[in-house]
Amino acid sequence: MSQLVTVHLEQDRDFRFAIHFSDSLPALYGDEPPPLGKGEGPSPAQLLAAAVGNCLSNSLLFALRKFKQAPEPIRTTVAASIERNAENRLRVIGIEVKLTLGVPESGLMHLDRALAQFEEFCIVTQSVRQAIPVTVEVCDSAGKRLK
Repeated sequence: MSQLVTVHLEQDRDFRFAIHFSDSLPALYGDEPPPLGKGEGPSPAQLLAAAVGNCLSNSLLFALRKFKQAPEPIRTTVAASIERNAENRLRVIGIEVKLTLGVPESGLMHLDRALAQFEEFCIVTQSVRQAIPVTVEVCDSAGKRLK
């Protein structure tokens, strides 16, 4: 059974577009940075990075809550590397994600099981990975690298 996700975009002015996710949510405005746009909203590359980071954050939270764990607050940083390809066109060539749990490792049970599976349930990351390398790091609140 397939699911269809629809987003509507409407040009506001120049490179600024109103992005409508549903009738019940306010529009989000995306814009290109200067010199094309005015930077009055996230760029498409930022939206891609946000989608990957948001999906991974949700997947990790879900995986830990499945074991009745409370890792909050999770903080996520995403860095999308953009370079020119052989045709001199800008492309996202890699995405690095760092998720930081709000508690120390010692405060979480079944962490190894959650870390082993959460990425597989992130539909955005797994889809993006088919074209762009995505690396994921998870740290606890003390900065200890867990994955």
